[in-house]
Amino acid sequence: MLTEEQIRASLDGVLVPSVARSINSLNLVRNISVSDTSVNITLASTALNTGTQDWLKEKTTEAVASLDKSSEITVDFTEAKPAELNEIGNVIAVMSGKGGVGKSLVAGLAAVALKRGAYEVGILDADITGPSIPKMFGITDRPMGSESGLLPVTSKSGIELMSINLLLPGEEEAVIWRGPLIARAITQFWEEVLWGKLDYLIVDLPPGTADAPLTVMQTLPVSGVIIVYTPQDLTAMIVKKAVKMAQQMDKRIIGVIENMSYLYVAEIDKKIELFGKSQGEDMAKAAAAPLLGQLPIDPDLARLCDEGNIERYQSEIIDRLGESIPKADPV
Repeated sequence: MLTEEQIRASLDGVLVPSVARSINSLNLVRNISVSDTSVNITLASTALNTGTQDWLKEKTTEAVASLDKSSEITVDFTEAKPAELNEIGNVIAVMSGKGGVGKSLVAGLAAVALKRGAYEVGILDADITGPSIPKMFGITDRPMGSESGLLPVTSKSGIELMSINLLLPGEEEAVIWRGPLIARAITQFWEEVLWGKLDYLIVDLPPGTADAPLTVMQTLPVSGVIIVYTPQDLTAMIVKKAVKMAQQMDKRIIGVIENMSYLYVAEIDKKIELFGKSQGEDMAKAAAAPLLGQLPIDPDLARLCDEGNIERYQSEIIDRLGESIPKADPV
């Protein structure tokens, strides 16, 4: 007789179209019952249209039949909300009190670094009025789904993405919303998107300490915060407001990252601090958290982001982020 473990293992090969993740990793398998002569599998229908349900039913049956052709196999569907299925180990918010310091860049690089470390990763783009994550990853596909929820779009390397830009008629369309609507959109991205099982969900926050960051801090189970800043004194002063917000909201700051820290000129083998002396030590002290890394001004990185190929970036900073974030893991 087949065991539940054998059946679950076989279902790893049943991928949900458009996201290319298995029904196991999306946590769609709700129940498996096995007897001497039959196998019954119940899947959640969450975010799946009728055609996708039929396709998954056929592939699930084929996967189990490959183990035992003598058993009668039935596949049923049950309703469930995305929030009931999502199992996310760590929600990491990337924030700063100042705009233009590179939060989206750091969110993207952190996700890439963790994915290369064999973690399952997603990015929730909470910058509703200035979304840039899809552009960095070269994503233009619209999310699939049904009345019960949305499926995130998957990047080339398998990072799940959800952004308001993927839902607009065009990427240059402006989102002219007041605070409550922005807050509602962020909440929907958390509650109504089928993220499935993730080790990390990176949340790219807009600048400031107002509605959007407050919604994330109060609504999502944020387990850690990464603070991003640039070396200028003025920027550091404003960013410290975000540090204070995280501390007042009782959210642990797992590290700080200095962006545009320096420009390396290979011809003279020298690092030039274009925006002044590094603030790393002071910011780490203010945040009571380690300095996770210092990002240089890198034309290659800028080019790859413009091309939608951030996942192709190769640098020691990627390796350091991939090592330092799990070490600072709040869970």
